[in-house]
Amino acid sequence: MACLHAFEHFLHDPALPPLIRAGLAHVQFETIHPFLDGNGRLGRLLITLMLCEAGVLREPVLYLSLFLKARRSDYYRLLQEVRLHGTWEAWLEFFLDGVAETANQAFDATTRIVDLFRRDRERIPAESERPGSALRVHEAMQQNPYVTGNRLVERTGLSPPTVNAALADLVRLGIAEEVTGRRRGRVFAYRQYLAILSEGTDPLP
Repeated sequence: MACLHAFEHFLHDPALPPLIRAGLAHVQFETIHPFLDGNGRLGRLLITLMLCEAGVLREPVLYLSLFLKARRSDYYRLLQEVRLHGTWEAWLEFFLDGVAETANQAFDATTRIVDLFRRDRERIPAESERPGSALRVHEAMQQNPYVTGNRLVERTGLSPPTVNAALADLVRLGIAEEVTGRRRGRVFAYRQYLAILSEGTDPLP
């Protein structure tokens, strides 16, 4: 608890640039290892949240998991060298390289998402049997890529039968997918969008 107390104070230290503070905080959190499970995922998420809180990011679109997985041996080695020998400079160089690479990947992912939305918006009028309502449902699913029919009724103002018909159309086009297999309480996913969003977010083994 004493370590967490000191860690909390460090998180709010304004003396360090936000990127440096986030890199140092990650090592400290992983070294404290306060939970039985999920410390790695939470420690990586902490980086993103700190940068959002500091105003470096407007949205939580920078997630270092893929970079760290691809270089896990260096990642674990550098964490341990900080703990044993205080080699903070080597860790920070590695961390900042990861931020730069991940930022470029996030830009690429954002570009692909925008392109996916554009392609699907063009397909719907050309191939849908009810393009007006399907476009409205598609627009709502850009904000909520996992969504129920009832939620879509609330967000679009369309009637339940109209929403259900539009969803059936989007499923037929391969844009949406029902993921529960149930007849009631069904949930629909914008799979290609979610696939892009999920890249690099799997836990480190």
